Amino acid sequence: MKKQVIIVLIFILIVGCTSVPRYISSSSSSRFSSSRSSSNYKRKPLSSKAKNPKLIPVIKNPKLSYRQSWHGTASYYGKKFHGKKTANGEIYNMHAFTAAHKTLPLGTMVKITNIANKKSVIVKINDRGPYIQGRIIDLSYAAAQKLDYIGNGTAEVKIKVLKFGDNGYKK
Repeated sequence: MKKQVIIVLIFILIVGCTSVPRYISSSSSSRFSSSRSSSNYKRKPLSSKAKNPKLIPVIKNPKLSYRQSWHGTASYYGKKFHGKKTANGEIYNMHAFTAAHKTLPLGTMVKITNIANKKSVIVKINDRGPYIQGRIIDLSYAAAQKLDYIGNGTAEVKIKVLKFGDNGYKK
């Protein structure tokens, strides 16, 4: 009985240490074939010793992958996050002209225009968000102040991409 338990434990240990493919090729999966063509992906190993290279998306022209402008509701964030790290590794400064967007590459420069009063500001995307349904961008306190909607908390805005960022992380 003891010998059988030891054999089972050794078997579980060996099976538990084996790797399972995490990614599948785009040709073997129908969920990728309709929305993404294989020409937008290339195989790139994580290191020179990698046995199973992963499929990494390659955006040749970000203008083709992202819209150039949006209309929607903006909000702002201030003191609660001041001094904390953002998604790109920078320290959030509520007095700087920055913003959080869900999908635009980090480092992207956008022009935000308040539709109600036509005031505008240029900000850099350095964080992810907003996480409240119906909102398309979170601006820093300084940017919201310049657009004159601090009292309201939100504003209807137009977002226009000026320059796409490299999606880089600052150390």
